[in-house]
Amino acid sequence: MAYVDHAFSITDEDIMMGTSYTVHNKPPIKEIALALSLLVFGTLGIVLGFFMAYDRVGGDRAHGIFFAVLGAILFIPGFYYTRIAYYAYKGYKGFSFSNIPPV
Repeated sequence: MAYVDHAFSITDEDIMMGTSYTVHNKPPIKEIALALSLLVFGTLGIVLGFFMAYDRVGGDRAHGIFFAVLGAILFIPGFYYTRIAYYAYKGYKGFSFSNIPPV
């Protein structure tokens, strides 16, 4: 009979132990809704600002530039977090819903 060293063996108790670090990959609904609203209002602001700057809609050039800049400020984080949520939903490697900060 061969000698077996049990000091380094893995038992069922070792496998069943929970870890202190767990990843919850549930979609954060409020954060995704905020990101989508930033994306939509940012796009709307850019388009409306463009049309206002070139006198196609009421307003003048200064108001058009203001709306375009404000739309860009809203669009950038909205696009970034919407992209993270989309890639996490599709299951791309390296993307998780935990990458979206809580509101």
